[in-house]
Amino acid sequence: MHFIGITHLGTPWAAALAGARVLPLAPVADFWADPTGWQDTAASLVTDTEAADGGTFLERAGVTEVPLVPASARVICVGLNYKAHVAEGSYKNQDLPPYPTLFGRWTASLSVGNVPVPVPTGEAGLDWEGEVAAYIGQRVESVDEETAAGAVFGYSTFNDITSRTAQKLTSQWTLGKNGDFSGPLGPLVSRDEVGDLRDGLQVRTRVNGVEAQNGNTRDMIFSVPAIIALISQTFTLHPGDVIATGTPEGVGYARTPQWLLQPGDTVEVEIDKLGTLTTPVGDVSLRSRA
Repeated sequence: MHFIGITHLGTPWAAALAGARVLPLAPVADFWADPTGWQDTAASLVTDTEAADGGTFLERAGVTEVPLVPASARVICVGLNYKAHVAEGSYKNQDLPPYPTLFGRWTASLSVGNVPVPVPTGEAGLDWEGEVAAYIGQRVESVDEETAAGAVFGYSTFNDITSRTAQKLTSQWTLGKNGDFSGPLGPLVSRDEVGDLRDGLQVRTRVNGVEAQNGNTRDMIFSVPAIIALISQTFTLHPGDVIATGTPEGVGYARTPQWLLQPGDTVEVEIDKLGTLTTPVGDVSLRSRA
């Protein structure tokens, strides 16, 4: 089952995807109060011909999409989670980290596909980081990896678009990782359709049609269950929280010369079973929408 967030009745709602149409289910907060229950409901309604003919469904092209993430969510990102990515950047002469490097995004930085992202003032351009986002589906507190694996509700494409100048000002990455509209998410695909990331999904990023990244989730240093289990020892995770699992090699800042996103560029993240996430790049004037 595939889900997106939409603006419906003036508020953010969760909706099930059914081809070119969407089925509004519930306000986003209500959806995340029982995501498995809403998945079961959606599965029955999407296959109900009478419901389909009765006007319950909306044309996807006619709705405004929004992130399917509650305002209360924590978005925890994992840095340096692919060996080849560690080797290509400014950390290449360091040992692999014994624990995942975690940093936070605010939900205000999140976006969806086809929404332009602005290049901030003072940046020579933006960098791409195509990756898989994992969505927590149940309360998680002090669990082991096996239990953590069962807490994942689903996955989506994600692009951790980064302002490198701001990121590198200090050892803390928060500023460079929270630019306006810099965290686009694709539709959420339920775990039963995706399986275990350790079995391998190909992660590809293209800039203006040219391949920039081509990695596989089986090459992650830290698995999703290991990351969730570690986090859960310190703070409780709740349904709707998001784990951005890290990016493979091929980012722009590590190249010589650097290759960064400029206004007019288009970046695509394509991941097996999750689809393609497209983001156009614009100039700083787009920040007026924030």
